[in-house]
Amino acid sequence: MSLNEEVDLLRKIPLFAKIDPSKLKLLAFTSERLTYGAGQELFHQGDVGDTAYIIIDGEADVLVDTPTGELAVAKLKQNDLVGEIAILINVPRTATVRADSELTTLAISKDQFFRMIGEFPDMAVEIMRELAQRLERTTTQLRAALSGS
Repeated sequence: MSLNEEVDLLRKIPLFAKIDPSKLKLLAFTSERLTYGAGQELFHQGDVGDTAYIIIDGEADVLVDTPTGELAVAKLKQNDLVGEIAILINVPRTATVRADSELTTLAISKDQFFRMIGEFPDMAVEIMRELAQRLERTTTQLRAALSGS
């Protein structure tokens, strides 16, 4: 994939949609493209978080450890962002992310991520929206689980 194709991909992600293409080109250029085989982990629950990932191609499972074993809580697909929570608030990874198929990602380091948020307030707002939506889904799932539905 060329640099211009990566920029086009980034523009399709709501988080980056309002960012100037020249800035996206810089982000794409300074990010690292990583490929994982099916079954490989991007990161493990409890790891230190120093990178966020954008899924370019393929799918991955989000898994949490429970007393009865791993529990799949989400499926990631193209254009999804994952791993930002651990780098935003300096906590260990809250889940394991494992490639379900061959997976290509764009890895964004913690420093890059904070530079982008500082330069582009719209990006920070989109991150807040995404995190709020995730919290709402989790709260709904928890409420359903507690009520026995």
